[in-house]
Amino acid sequence: MQKILDDAIQFGKHFISSGKPAIYIPELSKVNANQLGAVIVTLDGNVYCSGDYTSTFSMQSVSKPVALMLAIKDRGEDFVFNKVGMEPTGDAFNSIIKLETIKPSKPLNPMINAGAIAIDSFILGNNVHERFKRLIQFFRKISGNDSLWYNHDIYKSENETGYRNRALANFMKDNGILEGHVEEVLELYFKQCSIEVNCEDIATIGAVLAADGLNPLNNEKIVNKHIANLVKTFMVTCGMYDASGEFAVKVGIPAKSGVGGGILAAVPGRMGIGVFSPALDEKGNSTAGVKVLEYLSKELDLSIF
Repeated sequence: MQKILDDAIQFGKHFISSGKPAIYIPELSKVNANQLGAVIVTLDGNVYCSGDYTSTFSMQSVSKPVALMLAIKDRGEDFVFNKVGMEPTGDAFNSIIKLETIKPSKPLNPMINAGAIAIDSFILGNNVHERFKRLIQFFRKISGNDSLWYNHDIYKSENETGYRNRALANFMKDNGILEGHVEEVLELYFKQCSIEVNCEDIATIGAVLAADGLNPLNNEKIVNKHIANLVKTFMVTCGMYDASGEFAVKVGIPAKSGVGGGILAAVPGRMGIGVFSPALDEKGNSTAGVKVLEYLSKELDLSIF
């Protein structure tokens, strides 16, 4: 396993130069684009690491499956999916077009920005500070890292430049989708996206999903099997933005990417994988990270199809 992971990192390095870091969030553009690391956490508790696996990065959209789990635990499946759909989209992750053209006007799924912003508005708490406290505690629990926190500079950068996300939030509020105050929901969402992790943190989250909601490192039950399976299904159909279909064909495992360069992957019954490389393709996915997962899927026969 270690040699295959090391070989996957060496293979992935050849594709770093074909991407570039996200520039529309100013803080993300400052990152060293040449980093590449990965961690595998198997369901029997083994951990394999390679490359720049200790580097920290902001979760961005990698955080969406975790927030979805908490929202379902808080509000129930019927409430959540009455307001957010279950269908994939061929549009960009920050597109507003479907909100305007489909009826009812609700986000197509929880993995695009509109859906994730709506999901954050469902998390329970008396105010935004209480909701974020509950959210960060859940992230710490599912990752097994009690020191997780958000990067204030990245949060500030997103908050100051998140014009498209504000448009999405206001549109949904006008259509009765968003719960609570728009600016409080956006504060929670931007802080969530700014949570700093490393590859092992997200590999552990992937392992929890792979183990149907059980953390294999400490045997703690985080969510029930139904929620874990529901989230993995969304990751397969919607997790890699509008490249999800191609990723399903070439890699074939539930995964969620983020414009911070991370990819969280869950191989049901086998392992969780966390990959980080901040150089992105035109759809917002890590160029080297995707290739690392392609290599691992081929060599370890990971595809669920």
